[in-house]
Amino acid sequence: MIPDAVNCSASKAMPTLRFPVSIVIERVPIANRWVSEQWRIAAVEPESIESAPACRRLEDLGGVARWCCDGFAIELTRSESEGYFLNITAPEPKTFVLCRSDEPEPGSDPELKLRAHVVTVSYNEAARFLDGGERVDAVALHPAILEWMRPFVTENYRPEPRRKARRNELYERDGNVTPAPKRDR
Repeated sequence: MIPDAVNCSASKAMPTLRFPVSIVIERVPIANRWVSEQWRIAAVEPESIESAPACRRLEDLGGVARWCCDGFAIELTRSESEGYFLNITAPEPKTFVLCRSDEPEPGSDPELKLRAHVVTVSYNEAARFLDGGERVDAVALHPAILEWMRPFVTENYRPEPRRKARRNELYERDGNVTPAPKRDR
């Protein structure tokens, strides 16, 4: 009987929505006595179809080296709908990319020193990554991705009902404070 209940709830679960994207990474030269370059995520752009992970060198622009990394996707899940809502209602919606300065993988461009690992559009998920000590770069949310997100957020986001805060509620549960007598008015 328990497996049937699990299967029933699993069949009602909404599938994860995926939006294929590519990530543009830049290496910008800087005049600094300790560091000669800065690595950053320049953009997250829509792709027409999901592709295998691969990075290719783009044309340099004014001394700025650029790479386009394909094979990423933004996933929308119901559990993150509050984070999506916070993002699309912000004055400047963002795409967040968790990235690390990893060693080059075999067969990849040895010059590319910044690697993207996760792409999200949830404020809450990005905050959890930052709390965990990860590097998260934020770039402007592409209008096509924003329009793709809106129906999902409208359908799935339900704000939590507000609860009235009671003074001394924490102390009353421990038995350290006796509740104040109720007054008749």
